[in-house]
Amino acid sequence: MKFSLNTKIIKTKHNNIKNAVILLHGYGGDGNDISAITLNWKRFLPETVFLCPNGIEKCPINPSGFQWFSLDKDDPEYVLKESIKAEEKLNFFINEVKSEYNLKNSKICISGFSQGCMMSINLGLTSEEKFNCIVGFSGKIIDKENISKRMKSRPEILLIHGDQDIVVPPSSLLEAQDFLMRHKINIETKMIENCGHHIPIEASSIALNYIKKNLNIK
Repeated sequence: MKFSLNTKIIKTKHNNIKNAVILLHGYGGDGNDISAITLNWKRFLPETVFLCPNGIEKCPINPSGFQWFSLDKDDPEYVLKESIKAEEKLNFFINEVKSEYNLKNSKICISGFSQGCMMSINLGLTSEEKFNCIVGFSGKIIDKENISKRMKSRPEILLIHGDQDIVVPPSSLLEAQDFLMRHKINIETKMIENCGHHIPIEASSIALNYIKKNLNIK
């Protein structure tokens, strides 16, 4: 099947697919970019398909990359509107994935980096049907007031951030943790020491173990 978003697909050697991990790249990246994390993950997540879609539009600062939502205007309302547009397209994509692999949300983990992390949180909290888990790297909650009004689900969430991140401040992790805890969501966090705006091996390993636990993979 050809999905509505151009997608890099990584399958394990098992033909019987029981789980899916959807990986959302950061601003200016692409599906191929974020798929690098699966080189390690796929060995420990059998019967799992990894789907790494490109963002919904080209990124102006990197014509070979993509973005989930525009940052052209320094206006929170504009950013929120653009992110909701991306959310709608990602929900359509997720429904295609569910149909293609005959999966329910309970067998799907959504993970993302930076802007992809922000989208992952939104998707997890606004879904009618609870996802297995959400794993976010170096992101934040786009608009707390808006997401509070639209919240329908309370998935398990892991957020990881570098303490030296100068793109998305580390304080974003603490703010998200406080917000999610107040909404009675099971949230785990990890601040990685001496880490900037990227996914180090330590963060990748912590995320892998969290996904294994939630998908009940020994």
